[in-house]
Amino acid sequence: MRRFMPVGDSMTIGSAGEHTWRYRLWQHLCATYGGPFTLVGPRETLYDKAAEAPTSYAYADPDFPRAHLAGWGEGWLHMAPLIGVAVRDCRADALLVSLGLIDLGFYTNADQTAANVRAFVTAARAANARIRMVMLPVIPNIRAASDAPFAAQVARFNTLLAKTVADLDEPHSPLLLASPPPSYDLHTDTYDGTHPNANGEHKLAAAFAEAMHQAWGWGGEYEG
Repeated sequence: MRRFMPVGDSMTIGSAGEHTWRYRLWQHLCATYGGPFTLVGPRETLYDKAAEAPTSYAYADPDFPRAHLAGWGEGWLHMAPLIGVAVRDCRADALLVSLGLIDLGFYTNADQTAANVRAFVTAARAANARIRMVMLPVIPNIRAASDAPFAAQVARFNTLLAKTVADLDEPHSPLLLASPPPSYDLHTDTYDGTHPNANGEHKLAAAFAEAMHQAWGWGGEYEG
């Protein structure tokens, strides 16, 4: 059985009542993967905005395998120390990673964030030498649209992420850089300029699905 672990920040954990891109990808793989698979991770909850804590189990579909490693306000800085144990304990085969916005917004610059990507990869491979990873660049967001210095850091990090993926890619533990959704629009694909609505969830899921389909032949083309 293939074991996928979604790793990310608030756009990945989602909040109470949301489907999340994790769910959209799961639906896609159920229809196209052609073999047994599941989602794994040490966490299961959604973020409860009222409680300001990740305490909700109010998923829109109760049958969804809700395991993940994602957290509201967490980034590469936070996940690099956790990923080794998570991969080992959950026996993950593939990591689907969407991180970086939080790091650049609050904790580290582009170069420091790229260093944490390398630490993350090293720790994941120490736990599973054949782990596969798909990494999504930082996608358009409202802060980058209005804060030029921040936008420059995002652009630099995305360039460094592409170089890091190319540098660290190995035949026995491949790394993929997913393509950002080409038509992602802050007005139609998010509910607040950052977090995806249903349209955005499908586009993020498609980014991961297309990367795996094109590079590894996993699943089919994303139809939403």
